[in-house]
Amino acid sequence: MSTSARWFVAVGVAAAMVHVGVFEATRRLLQPEIANLIGFGVAFMVSFYGHRFLSFKDARTSLVTSFGRFAVTALAGLATNEAIFVLVFRVFDWPATLALVGGLLFAAGQTFVLTRFWAFRR
Repeated sequence: MSTSARWFVAVGVAAAMVHVGVFEATRRLLQPEIANLIGFGVAFMVSFYGHRFLSFKDARTSLVTSFGRFAVTALAGLATNEAIFVLVFRVFDWPATLALVGGLLFAAGQTFVLTRFWAFRR
């Protein structure tokens, strides 16, 4: 596994842990779907800076370009995550945290491809 891939996994795990932590801290106060969005917002910054300066530190795009592209990529991942979360939480009645983790895992693959080949193009 390349250094870039190892950093991608490490940053992704860190961002996912932040996402789940914020979700758990807010889901009893808010609708779970809203808690998921808040968790995403906090984890987004962890993910962007980690990927920009660790996973893809050799990116040839400017910081501003990378941020804009990463935001689009992350929002696509959020859409996938939220759709899967709602489906398995509301329709299949999975526990909220398990539904969130399922959505995060599914969106991770999509995010890697878009991040690697577009947001932080080398």
